[in-house]
Amino acid sequence: MEFRHLRYFLVLAEELHFGRAARRLSISQPPLSLNIQQLEASVGAKLFTRNSKAVQLTAAGLAFVPAARALIDQAAQAASHARDVGQGMAGSLAIGFSGTMLYSGLPNILERFQAEHPLLRLTLKELSSSEQLIELAHDRLDLGFVHTTRVPPELSQILVSSQAFVCCLPAGHALARKRSLSLKQLHGEAFAVVSRAVSPDYHERILAICTEAGFYPEIRYELRHWLSVVSLVSQGMGVALVPAALRQSAMAGAAFVPLDAATTPYDTHCLWKTARDHQSLAAFVKAVRAIAPPV
Repeated sequence: MEFRHLRYFLVLAEELHFGRAARRLSISQPPLSLNIQQLEASVGAKLFTRNSKAVQLTAAGLAFVPAARALIDQAAQAASHARDVGQGMAGSLAIGFSGTMLYSGLPNILERFQAEHPLLRLTLKELSSSEQLIELAHDRLDLGFVHTTRVPPELSQILVSSQAFVCCLPAGHALARKRSLSLKQLHGEAFAVVSRAVSPDYHERILAICTEAGFYPEIRYELRHWLSVVSLVSQGMGVALVPAALRQSAMAGAAFVPLDAATTPYDTHCLWKTARDHQSLAAFVKAVRAIAPPV
């Protein structure tokens, strides 16, 4: 049984006339008759009764009509879906991100991209930068948003954002109402940080910033997520240096105070495997470039 047989059958079932059906199909009557005979042989039942005056569907033919239509529709849907995937209009993308991206443009990227590509399914996974590099290497992620400069050569990258560090203090802290403060003023405070195991780049950067200010921070709390750091500070348990975007978290009990001197910025890069070449990935990269700062 071929899809050609089904199409010919459905047209004849509508016309109930070999001449009219053949004209609709742009073929002559003998090939139409042959295809109907081949279909009946494949089905194992007569689908039409015909004589010199009329063509009628048999009981088997009547029962076969909805099934034939369903098969034709399924084939058309399968072809359409394959075409959409090939053109980057359907399918799925797995995207990794760290928590600060929720405050650094990721929701806007996703909203705009999904509006333009409604058939593409986006799966998001919150992972540390080091975890994302592993997932990208094993093709379990299509793209990742990371905060590391240790990027393998097989990955392409776009700088998505570059933001300053700010001091995160308990709202009742003596320095919380300052317009800005010197990092030296945090000397002796208990620091909360994202752990070295989760984000070695950030951990080392905090140590370097404090060392340049003339002191070594007393790291008392090591956590896995940025919002955990802010939450701990909001409970009055310590202080932290966090990316400026976290001010948008508006967590009760936490205050954010700018530093009076510039420090090494906190950069976010979008990464993907250069060798991976498919349209949906290229479309998402294009959406990221649209919001990236000028080079």
